Amino acid sequence: MIQLTYERLLKIIPKERIFVVTGKRYKNLVQSNLKDLPERNIIIEPEGRNTAPCILLSCLYIKQIYEDASIAVLPSDHAIKDSDEFCNILSTANEYVEKENKEAIVTIGITPNRPETGYRIYKI
Repeated sequence: MIQLTYERLLKIIPKERIFVVTGKRYKNLVQSNLKDLPERNIIIEPEGRNTAPCILLSCLYIKQIYEDASIAVLPSDHAIKDSDEFCNILSTANEYVEKENKEAIVTIGITPNRPETGYRIYKI
């Protein structure tokens, strides 16, 4: 799934601006699956602490390289049926942030069918 996410992003973002955050134990796996991703673009979490700290670490790291970057957080375990439409939506969101509201946070997701305050965990 990480390869699919990476390939999808390559349609609209150069590989130099795609970053992957992972744990130390998965670094080699990321490198073997994304062979052309620059090594500096693999961010290693010092300790797994869930999503918010991971996003903060990534933002701080990316800001050191690209000071005014717009950042999209895209888990690699999402299923995207229409890759081109997804890329169009990301591009539209980025255009809004870049041209209309640099302070905006844009969220993209499915239309909810019930109230939900968090992630659900399913046992398989």
